[in-house]
Amino acid sequence: MSSPRDGGVAPAGGLPGGDPTRARSTPLSVGVLASGSGTNLQALLDTVHGREARLVAVASDKPGARALERAAAAGVPTRVFPRADFASREDRDAAIADWLAQRGVELVVLAGYMQLCSATFLARFPDRVLNVHPALLPAFPGIAAIAQAVEHGVKVFGVTVHLVDEGVDTGPIVLQAAAEIPNATDPEAVHEALRSLEHRLLPEAVRLVARGALRRDPSNPRRILVD
Repeated sequence: MSSPRDGGVAPAGGLPGGDPTRARSTPLSVGVLASGSGTNLQALLDTVHGREARLVAVASDKPGARALERAAAAGVPTRVFPRADFASREDRDAAIADWLAQRGVELVVLAGYMQLCSATFLARFPDRVLNVHPALLPAFPGIAAIAQAVEHGVKVFGVTVHLVDEGVDTGPIVLQAAAEIPNATDPEAVHEALRSLEHRLLPEAVRLVARGALRRDPSNPRRILVD
């Protein structure tokens, strides 16, 4: 969690520590970073927004991202942070983190965000950044994951929600779901088949954080336990 020193909010809920007995008096404040059409953002708006969580900020690196329109339609504040407007990635990430902190964000969700988060950004929200990835990690991390899986002749595809660390899709796994697609040849068709899994798992992960139901296994910090 971000400290008052750096303008963040000390959150109740899951991770760090994980304590399902720690009831929240208000919904979890969530900030979303998105680069594209925002279908996963829409899933959050349709399921947890105004219930277990409250989306309070949506940021993008793309001025024309459809996700911004979806957020605005739901009355969620938006802001664009184009990489070209900043001297470095770290400067851009610091600006994003400052804005999210000002909005009172407790949990950051990467929903189709096509940029890596710097170590400085992650330090502002330790164990408080979730990402959804269209593969069963640790297989096929990074970009074009579905195309990689199709090329390898995979028969079982899937979706992973994980905590974000400084690597590329290497953070601890929170939730996974699989789908058998034995004769897949078209990555876009596979992605369409996986969208329902993305739209189910990502809101569920947010609910678990809000409920205080996630904690790291003391015997293996890479393992996330669900209470």
